[in-house]
Amino acid sequence: MIKNTHQRVGVFIDVQNLYYSAKNLHGAHVDFAKIVKEGLGDRQLIRAIAYVVRTEGEEEKPFLDALIKRGIETRERDLQIFYGGHKKADWDVGITIDCVRICDVLDVIILVSGDGDYIPLLEYLKQRGRQVEVMAFRRTTSSKLVEQADIFTDLGEDDRFLIKSRRPLTRHTPTRRTPAKKPASRSTTRKPTTRRTTKK
Repeated sequence: MIKNTHQRVGVFIDVQNLYYSAKNLHGAHVDFAKIVKEGLGDRQLIRAIAYVVRTEGEEEKPFLDALIKRGIETRERDLQIFYGGHKKADWDVGITIDCVRICDVLDVIILVSGDGDYIPLLEYLKQRGRQVEVMAFRRTTSSKLVEQADIFTDLGEDDRFLIKSRRPLTRHTPTRRTPAKKPASRSTTRKPTTRRTTKK
């Protein structure tokens, strides 16, 4: 698929998907500015939108400020916590709606996500004559999503899209309990006693 400087490009970033992929695979954060720059090339950037899920704390504020400084728009949504403790944090529907709404003024849509839920969206955009590109970590990307993309960029091929954390990111690995060893049983078998009978 050919890239030319006259193409109008929109970049749609599923932050949650990329964040956990980078964390689980590489123990690092993602440099979204480099991803946008790499995907865009010499083409015309019309919109670059990052979709963020806000947690209960303020951890993502510096991250959001960094995105805005780099000219990336942000859409924010609160983390949904349901009865029983179930949590939901995704932007699938929101990203899909924005892509459909904006695609009339775009020649190329770059989806930065490996989520297979976007397969119907890619099919629709291609039917509308749009060039569709996907950027994600191949190891956590749906194979069918890769097949649907006109161009796929594996962000895991090298470290240039990663920001290594000074402190290692904690990974939630299940702890295995090792059963305590039982003390070795001592044999308490007694030797048979032989009685001597003396004849008178």
